[in-house]
Amino acid sequence: MSCSSSGPCVIRFVLPDKGWILLFFIAFSFKVSLAQQRYVVSQAKLDSALRLDNQYVKRDSIKLKILETIYRQYIGLKKREAADSYIDKVIELAHEKNLKKFSAYAFYRRALGFHGRSSYLKAEENYNKALADFSAIGNLDMVGGINLNLGALYSSIPDYVKSLDVNQKAIAIYEKLGNEEDMASCYTNVSTVYQHMGNQSQAVYYLSKALKVFQKDKDNLRGVSVVYEAIGTNYFHASDKELAEMNMMPAQKNKLALDYFTKALRVAEDIKDQGLIATCKSDIGDLYRSLGKKEGAIKAYRESLAINKDGENQDGYASSLYALGDFYQEENNTEEAIKLLSECLKIAEDNSLLENEKQAALSLSRVYEKLKDYNRSLIYFRQYVTVRDKIVDQDKKREIIKRQLELDFSVKENDYLMKQRISEGELKRQKQQLELRRQQLVLADKEKALDLLSFQKAKLALDLQHLAQENKLQKETNEARFAASEKDKKIFSQNQQIKIDWKIKVFLTTAATLIFIIALLIYLSQRKTNRLNKIINTQKRELEQLSKVKDRIFSVVSHDMRTPVNSLIAFIQLLEEGDIEREKLRRYAATLKNNLSYTSSMMENLLNWAASQMQGFNPYLQQLDLHELSTDVSNTLAATAHEKNISLINTVPQQTFCKADLNMLALVIRNLITNAIKFTPNGGVVEISVKSMATQINLKIADTGIGLTEKQITHFNKPGYLGAGISTPGTNKEKGTGLGLLLCRTFIGLMDGKVSAHVNDGVGSNFVIELKR
Repeated sequence: MSCSSSGPCVIRFVLPDKGWILLFFIAFSFKVSLAQQRYVVSQAKLDSALRLDNQYVKRDSIKLKILETIYRQYIGLKKREAADSYIDKVIELAHEKNLKKFSAYAFYRRALGFHGRSSYLKAEENYNKALADFSAIGNLDMVGGINLNLGALYSSIPDYVKSLDVNQKAIAIYEKLGNEEDMASCYTNVSTVYQHMGNQSQAVYYLSKALKVFQKDKDNLRGVSVVYEAIGTNYFHASDKELAEMNMMPAQKNKLALDYFTKALRVAEDIKDQGLIATCKSDIGDLYRSLGKKEGAIKAYRESLAINKDGENQDGYASSLYALGDFYQEENNTEEAIKLLSECLKIAEDNSLLENEKQAALSLSRVYEKLKDYNRSLIYFRQYVTVRDKIVDQDKKREIIKRQLELDFSVKENDYLMKQRISEGELKRQKQQLELRRQQLVLADKEKALDLLSFQKAKLALDLQHLAQENKLQKETNEARFAASEKDKKIFSQNQQIKIDWKIKVFLTTAATLIFIIALLIYLSQRKTNRLNKIINTQKRELEQLSKVKDRIFSVVSHDMRTPVNSLIAFIQLLEEGDIEREKLRRYAATLKNNLSYTSSMMENLLNWAASQMQGFNPYLQQLDLHELSTDVSNTLAATAHEKNISLINTVPQQTFCKADLNMLALVIRNLITNAIKFTPNGGVVEISVKSMATQINLKIADTGIGLTEKQITHFNKPGYLGAGISTPGTNKEKGTGLGLLLCRTFIGLMDGKVSAHVNDGVGSNFVIELKR
């Protein structure tokens, strides 16, 4: 991992068993609930590993894995001291057993921790130790990864010669391994070097190479977002000369920068990277501020601040506080400016963030100067000068080293650019830029001297203002006393008005509340009335339908009972007379039997229907064998089918079970088969079959008869079917009551099933009964 103040930050975390993961920008933002859950899980894993460590005393590779698990859990829980203790144990045992893989990863993870806390010397020391162990075991991938991290580290110090050197080593390894993705990370580090050297055009060149690689890998969207943000930053800070070298007009600069910042933000939001989102928002705020778009700037700054506030990046949080606070300072919103800049200053002082401390102190001095509080303004200006001088001293030392480094860098750069096949003209241009950079540094020294003179002048002006302020203060005190007396009178009058206004508000609020409650009660009452009306209408329709069924039943009973009873009386009279031939007697008996069979069937259906309408009538559901039941019913109707030469086929397999009431289901099957026989012409076929499913059984009774019309099927299948249909004579003029299908629908519904009518593909129709298993 590596970071720099103005360029991209590359970090590479490696897991022994899961390969490489490239991450850009150290920024972690977690919701409180998620963090708590992870803490509990990590603590549980740690406790388990500690118990296992106490139980397992043998010093071997298993012991190393246990110790490794412990220190990794401590790292996850941010307990660095405990983690370092177990890292030392792993290193000691790994060297003792010559298992350098474990010590290499221990050094590497310790280096990552120091790197993340900007302890560059300790990070470099542990990276080099890890590098030695990984080289010893021949792990080229990790060797390349550590060189990549060192390149970013040296860029942060800065030591550009070393940075370029280790990046060259990493590139050579990745070329050998064919690892384009990590090579692109090296290009990103090289671009950071050029950016710090003020060569934005060359930085954009290497970032473009990295972008092409990252765009090939759909899983590395974070790399794409980071490169977009870095390109936007380089365009935003590029000079007119640099823009000309990139074939760009100065007027295009801000638009290009905004386009790349927007692309970076869009990708960061897709992958939900809060740290990267905050960086992009801050960049967009700076750009809008430079363009004078105040609303866009303040919106972007606020969003960046909100994200960084929940994160762990104190430098980023302080920068967001300063950006928004300084913006408020320029807009004369002094109250918000003081609050944000004071918090920024405190964080900068606590974390030794000199640049943030300098900027916050200067901005606070300007705020208090606008408020005419010259004492505080002077205090913060002095703090600004003190921090600035400290930075200047450091900058002077760095500039001396930097000039020497630039000479070394030019040599290294020439060698590197030759390897990259850069032309002679490009090398000449680079040397000219170094000379220009040297001249710029001389000018910077002169500007710093001028700043010192300006400070002395400002200090003298502040002293004079302080004397004038004391004289003015006495005059203002006398005026304030008189104003206070007048103010007290106004306050008394205002208090009286406030009391009157309060009473009016209470009255209006109470009236509005009562009106609302009354309206609510009326509304609820109306809803209840509508609901009851719907229930009554439904019950009315059901009663009307039942009345129709009742009329039909009485019609059937009054008409169809008279004929068989009269026939029975006539037959008895013939028997009493005794003068009747045997053949006639047989025919009369057969006719009487048919009439009485129909009457018996009708009475059975009527009684069953009447029972189903009684309150408390419930079926007895049990597991039934459909094969046995359908066989029994078929056998009872075999004679009727035989009279019409109809084939009654039962294909229901044995051991086919369903959940139903025995008597009800038998009556339903009997009615459906009777109807099928009734409407099937001589020589036809009636088939009983079944289809088994996971949760239900479908019993199908099909015939080759005259079938049902589409209107009859629709009438039977609709949910509101309650009444009996009109009885239709069979193919041999058989009579019916019209109650059979009504009973089928009623009984199947009581057994929590369904029955539906359908037309066969050829001739006839079929009824399907759906029952639970």
